[in-house]
Amino acid sequence: MSADSTTTGPAEYSASGAVRRILTSTGDTWAVVGLSDNRARAAHGVAAVLQRFGKRIVPVHPKAETVHGERGYASLADIPFPVDVVDVFVNGDLAGGIADEAVAIGAKAVWFQLGVVDEAAFARVRGAGLDMVMDRCPAIEIPRLG
Repeated sequence: MSADSTTTGPAEYSASGAVRRILTSTGDTWAVVGLSDNRARAAHGVAAVLQRFGKRIVPVHPKAETVHGERGYASLADIPFPVDVVDVFVNGDLAGGIADEAVAIGAKAVWFQLGVVDEAAFARVRGAGLDMVMDRCPAIEIPRLG
């Protein structure tokens, strides 16, 4: 895969191989950035699905709320244990910075939710050796694995 964002496209940044790897073998600790106790937000439901499929979710939100029984943290840097996947539910303008923070904390993969695309961030994350998926939802993808 090229780190040149000019060659990146929808098929590359949502490649089924990366989706499968992240969901099955990257690890089970998922920091969900943007997750709060607001049940009306998509992050709340997606986090519940991840838990049902055996993932440990870690809420990351400025309010640092406890969600789905898991203690929240105000930022990725505040999490005192290793994170495998950073699932990003923030405005596309902020997502690239979160991806850079994921690399900085030593995450193994970054997942941008539906509608979140930042090709420059994709190139940086892939260039750092992490898997990354954009514009997909793990709550949709994980049941498809069978």
